[in-house]
Amino acid sequence: MPKLKITSWNINSVRLRADRVKSFAVEHRPDILCLQEIKCQAAEFPTKAFNEVGLEHIAIAGQKGMHGVAIASRLPLEEIEAPDFCRHGHARIVAARINGVDVHNLYVPAGGDVPDPEENDKFAHKLDFLARMEAGYAARASGPSLIVVGDLNIAPEPQDVWSHKQLLDVVSHTPVETDGLKRVIDKGGFMDVARHAHDANQKLYTWWSYRARDWAKSNRGRRLDHIWANKAAAPSVDIESYRIHLAERGGEKPSDHAPISVELNV
Repeated sequence: MPKLKITSWNINSVRLRADRVKSFAVEHRPDILCLQEIKCQAAEFPTKAFNEVGLEHIAIAGQKGMHGVAIASRLPLEEIEAPDFCRHGHARIVAARINGVDVHNLYVPAGGDVPDPEENDKFAHKLDFLARMEAGYAARASGPSLIVVGDLNIAPEPQDVWSHKQLLDVVSHTPVETDGLKRVIDKGGFMDVARHAHDANQKLYTWWSYRARDWAKSNRGRRLDHIWANKAAAPSVDIESYRIHLAERGGEKPSDHAPISVELNV
């Protein structure tokens, strides 16, 4: 059966890391590459570099120097209306229909440092974004095939962080965030692909801070990057194909996120 490989990667500036994207695309050959935090406007996107590795169809939601998301595909894509989750109108969501599957690529707000919406508007924005996700995806839970990917900036499970106890008061793993994300998954009828692919007790990380002197040795990571499949899409997911590409967190000028991939049977 033909496979459709989808990869999600917070690239942390696509222009700075275009060569890394090209090398990754040559080695791993994703059919669909979803990028977050591209940090450029659409006209500044390094389209030529993507075309050179066969990713010729691109949908971009860009923003000057901040945020920004893109979907690059080997197959023709139809850009579709993105859900309205961001109250500030940031370029945080792009959506496309590819080979009969809807793909939503999200970059959820990080939320700042203080986990109190009364004191920190960035955290209030994040919680509002989650509430909009919950309502929006609940409304289309019985809809056609949908894959949601992206940097959701929340590590929902105890085994998605290096220390559940020490991070309970740290933005990205506070109960109000993790409970909110789990409601989105539940009401949207999603399968969290990573947690179906791995034992519940296995530590899984996709992000490691730049502040660590040796990120691999200290291994104080968090699983902030996600791939979900709704009920219509879940049967097509090849669970055993799920990968966290750890090597991409190392090397020269890496993003602080590793890409994640899964294959669909199409």
